[in-house]
Amino acid sequence: MEIQELRTQLKQYLIEALNLKPLTPEQINDDDVLFGEGLGLDSIDSLELIVLLKMKYGINIKDPKEGRKVFQSIAVLADYVAANRTR
Repeated sequence: MEIQELRTQLKQYLIEALNLKPLTPEQINDDDVLFGEGLGLDSIDSLELIVLLKMKYGINIKDPKEGRKVFQSIAVLADYVAANRTR
């Protein structure tokens, strides 16, 4: 899977799992900040993201510091998934 496809897939998963409708993948920029002023995600959303990564890609994030790095943006998240996925 190419990185752009992965980014689009991650955006769709975020919209569905975190109930971000009526957003569409096209409305989320690859470099948008996911938490705070960006998409406005919070700590509960981060837990859901961790579960999503485990279920969809076999990635297990245990260290909160790692999570903060990984969840910066869709671009950073996609690069991490591409490098670490087991599924």
